[in-house]
Amino acid sequence: MSNPIAIGSVAELLAHAKAMESEALERYLDLAEQMEVHHNPEVAELFRKMARVERKHVEKILERVGDKDLPHIPPWEYQWLGEEAAEAIASEDVHYLMTPHHALTLALGAERRAFGFYARVVETVEPGELLELARELMEEEREHVALIEAWLAKVPEPADDWAEDPDPPLLQE
Repeated sequence: MSNPIAIGSVAELLAHAKAMESEALERYLDLAEQMEVHHNPEVAELFRKMARVERKHVEKILERVGDKDLPHIPPWEYQWLGEEAAEAIASEDVHYLMTPHHALTLALGAERRAFGFYARVVETVEPGELLELARELMEEEREHVALIEAWLAKVPEPADDWAEDPDPPLLQE
């Protein structure tokens, strides 16, 4: 199996889940601010809405944690399938003229990566409480994928010339 994940406890999986959802929340807030700077309020509001959704996910994880202590995991020891948390949207994938369709496509990719992360955990852990939690988190991400797919089906696809800017930004020298 490629990219094995070595998560050995419920607390460790919850630490990963909290980190993943927190990173997604912060990234959406950053992207919303970027879109505001570039006078793209429609996409900025969409990213803010996604941030609110992610904030609820963080709160749900924290409710699961309760008064238990989560292990401290140094950033380089997280068991992500890639270089970043699964639900984080890469800043380089964002364009200042992107449309809601683009933003939702990026969000869909993030939710699919989160599903893939939990699916990999399900494949690699032994039966028990950890496996049950991994399955539950995987199913939650499956629901998120379905919600984003439904949302995406309601927004128009961008025109072919969506990235043409008659007044492009200039770099200061």
